[in-house]
Amino acid sequence: MNDITANYKKINKVLWGVLILNLLVSVMKIMTGYFISSSSMVADGFHSLSDASSNVIGLIGAAIAAKPADVTHPYGHRKFESFTATGLALMLFIVSFNIIKSAFERFLHPQIPEVNTFSLFVMLITMAVNLAVIFFETREGRRLHSQILLTDAAHTKSDLYVSLSVIAGLMAVKMGYPLADPLTSLIIALLILKTGIEIIKQTSKVLCDGAVIDPEEIETFIKGIKGVKGCHGVRTRGPEDDFSVDLHILVNPSMTVEESHRLHHFIEEELRRKFKGAHHILIHIEPYPDSSDRNT
Repeated sequence: MNDITANYKKINKVLWGVLILNLLVSVMKIMTGYFISSSSMVADGFHSLSDASSNVIGLIGAAIAAKPADVTHPYGHRKFESFTATGLALMLFIVSFNIIKSAFERFLHPQIPEVNTFSLFVMLITMAVNLAVIFFETREGRRLHSQILLTDAAHTKSDLYVSLSVIAGLMAVKMGYPLADPLTSLIIALLILKTGIEIIKQTSKVLCDGAVIDPEEIETFIKGIKGVKGCHGVRTRGPEDDFSVDLHILVNPSMTVEESHRLHHFIEEELRRKFKGAHHILIHIEPYPDSSDRNT
């Protein structure tokens, strides 16, 4: 078993655990919301259910991304992880649309929720579970360098904010403001949209080959290596923990093929040491224009 496969097995274990917790939380919120006729709590429950759905998609995406490089995908399958995360964001947009639709129906046909101690207790319990999930998933996402886990943790964080707004809305209903319930639903929808947009921004950078590291930073580092006369054409792309680097270096024209070959490998090692996650490195060696400079 290679390192990538072993890493994704660990990611899958985290996702399965979070999936079970999200299903438990969503069922509690939806059942309680329908029981007390609270549109905001039901909306919150379906938001949590979208968390569970995202875990399922994350499991599928992680399974595909774990596949090693092959003839059709010589750079591996890591982009499928970002592609999957984009799918999660699209799900958030659909959920927010349904919540907005439901909220406007409540404005037209108001229903006063029955706010009681039990409903508030359910919300506090689910918030405690969400906090545990956020802490655990963020920690494991950073440890395993997983975009899926970090994205899912951000998704769950939005669920926590939603729960806080639901509690505020229920308290407002208790104080005699029944329209606070559908109004809270609209706020929830906006929070969900915001989370989806943030995820799209993160994943589009990988899918559209956005630069991972400032080219000048790499150029400055490479120029400090003995034997390198210049550096240009630096390009980086891919996820931060597994990105590709292309660059051109200038060397003394008198350098032999064997010497340039050794320098090539030395630069690769130095790049991997300096920039963690630089796995695919392509170096083009060119002669330095000033042939009078013979120092190597």
